[in-house]
Amino acid sequence: MFVGLLLAMGGTPAQAQRVLLHAEPAADSLPPRYGPNRAFYQHLFAGYSPVAGRAEGAGAALRHPQSAETFLGLRTKFRLSGQLAMGADVRYARLQYQLKQTSGKLLPNAQLHDREALMLSQVQLEPFLRLGFGRRGNVIGHYLDVSGWGGWAMATTHYYEDRPGTGGGTSTLVKERQPRYLRRWAGGVGTRLGSGRYGVVARYRLSSSFTPAADPAYAELPRWLLGLELGVF
Repeated sequence: MFVGLLLAMGGTPAQAQRVLLHAEPAADSLPPRYGPNRAFYQHLFAGYSPVAGRAEGAGAALRHPQSAETFLGLRTKFRLSGQLAMGADVRYARLQYQLKQTSGKLLPNAQLHDREALMLSQVQLEPFLRLGFGRRGNVIGHYLDVSGWGGWAMATTHYYEDRPGTGGGTSTLVKERQPRYLRRWAGGVGTRLGSGRYGVVARYRLSSSFTPAADPAYAELPRWLLGLELGVF
């Protein structure tokens, strides 16, 4: 009985030690990895970028600022160091070129209407490299992005409206879908200067607006988009 009692008493410290070995460290002792200025972060964003400049020739004058791109997307960012990060945007962008109705119009033809536009609904991917600057904690802070982007137009449309309409109607609205002269693949470069949730964006299109099937008289549409962006976080 005496030997059994000693064995029972001797087993107690070992049993207590096993419990301690299975204890998990407190969650707040682990370095956090998700956050605006941590290893990984994602957030939504939206913006509006008017088309800047003129077409590269006659016959394709645009209405400003109605000619513009509106966009909504998801941004993924990975921090590489204290000041450097990289990431990628995936976004839906709706680009609209509102055509002026003046004599000498050639795009897509010389016919004049009350309203006319070329519209492209696109899915775009834009990898970027980010340089952060200034004092900041776990916030987005001040930054400068440089990027390259590419996209595919899910739908292209030539739209026009005439008033009054035919058959006694107030207006006639016509939509020509997937015209052969509009290029569906596009790509270019961009930059973004921001602070917190607000950003100024600039994108330059390197690809042509038109396919080889387009009329050679068509003037290349403006390549620049300059606008504002709002982060949602």
